[in-house]
Amino acid sequence: MLAVGDVMAPGTIEKALRGNTFDAVVSTVGGGLTDIKVDSDGNINVIAAAEKAGVPRFLLVSSIGAGDSKAAVPGKEMDVLGPVLAEKEKSEERLKASDKLKWTIVRPGGLLSDAASGSGILTEDSSVVGVISRADVAQLILRILFEEKAEGKVFSAIDSQKKFPGAPEKEIVEFKA
Repeated sequence: MLAVGDVMAPGTIEKALRGNTFDAVVSTVGGGLTDIKVDSDGNINVIAAAEKAGVPRFLLVSSIGAGDSKAAVPGKEMDVLGPVLAEKEKSEERLKASDKLKWTIVRPGGLLSDAASGSGILTEDSSVVGVISRADVAQLILRILFEEKAEGKVFSAIDSQKKFPGAPEKEIVEFKA
């Protein structure tokens, strides 16, 4: 089932979740460089609504460069993306503080609109940097959404064929397909 609401209007999210049984919420919400409060306030509203509705599982798509992965983003890119990443970090911290949700955070590298390559990898190494297609991120999310060993973890997601120096040589975290 799919629920639709305006993340900046908490009542619409609560209404969308109310009266339905959801196994998980996956938030891919982002406001780009122009509406950065969506990255914090919007996601925080979704987290609060999921808690209120009793949804057991929450997966937040954030970005490499948020939280403890700041050092992975080169200086020039951080100059541009820093404010957005700071907002993403706020939503990450709110999710981590939840005592009602089993959570996972996925931090993709630079997002591409290419078709899935099948080379997407997940790692708990917060120092990696690279790019990945949105389609590969979606495949990775589907692989880990209900995996117990992914609960309470933060993963970086990159394409192993398009990695930057220092990226892992193989998938560090392995989940059944």
